[in-house]
Amino acid sequence: MPGLEKKKVLGLIPAKGRSTRLKRKNIAKLAGRSLLEWAAVAAMESGILDHIIVSTEDAEVAEEAKKLGLDVPFMRPEYLAQDPAGVVDVALHALSEIRKLGGGDYQTLVIMLPTCPFRLALDIQAAYRQFVEEGAKFLMSVSPYPHTPFAALNLDGGLLEPFFPDFFDKKSQELPVAYRPNGAIHILDVHAFEKERSYSARPLHGYIMPLERSIDIDTAHDLNFAESTLHTNGHI
Repeated sequence: MPGLEKKKVLGLIPAKGRSTRLKRKNIAKLAGRSLLEWAAVAAMESGILDHIIVSTEDAEVAEEAKKLGLDVPFMRPEYLAQDPAGVVDVALHALSEIRKLGGGDYQTLVIMLPTCPFRLALDIQAAYRQFVEEGAKFLMSVSPYPHTPFAALNLDGGLLEPFFPDFFDKKSQELPVAYRPNGAIHILDVHAFEKERSYSARPLHGYIMPLERSIDIDTAHDLNFAESTLHTNGHI
């Protein structure tokens, strides 16, 4: 990117075949394109990734990835495709396998989940620029909560109690702005990530994305909502 000293960057799209709430969600179709394809297009168009790989245990997902022009240099072991394994375990395994295959020594890792399909190439570019300019080791994309969590109430035995008593009965404009992870982008310093074995170690920098690009698909309802959003807006 112009004006930035770019270190060697590995792009990782975790895309297991099995999923609990929405069957085979990583290759579920949204507007005729698989969620994997949505991630692939943004990743490739960003222009910041020296190599983009997919980690999967599933032959069909691997074939889809290859058709999209993505690299599947190894198959993920089954134990990393089921609970309690998570994205951190998958990413650490991917880095290890790439080294074994002589794939190069990457300084930066960018993780992009297929389940946040409306992330754009410009989001990846802007997040990377922020990562570099702020000297970050860990960066996560987030979006504002549509409704503040500080007004949340607990219902116990028919009685309501505020989760955050200090904020109870305050006006919305008096409450702090809260953000949630949206799964679109994690950017990590590889050395720091392998040392901490976490993608949310502190200090954790946040790249803010708008709500309309932060839909996170985990259920059939989420997928239908994303589809209706596209039909309503025409584009993201």
